[in-house]
Amino acid sequence: MVKFKQKCYKCKKNYVLISSRQRYSICYDCQKAEMKGNIKDPKMKKMFDIPEEFYRQNSFLRDIKVKYIKWKELTEKQVAAFKKVVKEMKEEA
Repeated sequence: MVKFKQKCYKCKKNYVLISSRQRYSICYDCQKAEMKGNIKDPKMKKMFDIPEEFYRQNSFLRDIKVKYIKWKELTEKQVAAFKKVVKEMKEEA
């Protein structure tokens, strides 16, 4: 998959590595405020407890966490995809 750099839509300062599938590029610094929130469910708390560097590198992981904080639930497919990406990133590191 071809990836390229594009400026963040919010701050217009930072460059974000994106693919052609992504519509909007939002940098980690802009999305960090949205990721702050209390996660009360112990299962989800454990799932989202990954190194911050993973969130910095992968916009998909950030998006899933923001959606959980906003809606307080995820589908089974979202959880499975999140775990799969985290597992792949851990194997790379």
